[in-house]
Amino acid sequence: MSSFREIYETHQHLVFNLCLNYLQNRLDAEEAAQDIFVKVHTKMGAFQEKASLKTWIYRISVNHCLDMLRMRKRQKRFAFLTSIFNIAGEVEIHPPDFDHPGVLLEDREALERLFKQINTLPEQQKTALILRYLDDLSPPEIAEVLQTSVKAVESLLQRAKQNLGKRLPQTLLFFV
Repeated sequence: MSSFREIYETHQHLVFNLCLNYLQNRLDAEEAAQDIFVKVHTKMGAFQEKASLKTWIYRISVNHCLDMLRMRKRQKRFAFLTSIFNIAGEVEIHPPDFDHPGVLLEDREALERLFKQINTLPEQQKTALILRYLDDLSPPEIAEVLQTSVKAVESLLQRAKQNLGKRLPQTLLFFV
């Protein structure tokens, strides 16, 4: 097996990009990537090589990002409830800033709408869509990461596209 340094150097960009695609904020993605590599380092002894190392790291990354998104939702709900019951103070809830490199200013608004809709998809559909179109994984690789069949991945991708097609104008669907 490779040293941790080699593993980090080989996979750091794919982990960061995956985090950025999920979290849509550079600082959150950097923090998540660090947390993920800490998990990878501490769990290296548990890696059984049933799947490829890349797939194992993707699985850890996806789970960590989904956990972070769940935590954000809980924090927003708590802030909302606090604002309802706290008459003296006001709490404003703002969505996280859309901070993604490589996005031209004029495309930012369209991509914000697209990602807003992607974020409303069920977790499995969202994950399949991100892994396929943003991380460029093949359906068999996605099936391995999601621990499901290739047919199930194809179905998830199809349903994700259908759901987005109902919610978005055709001009935004060229991104997917």
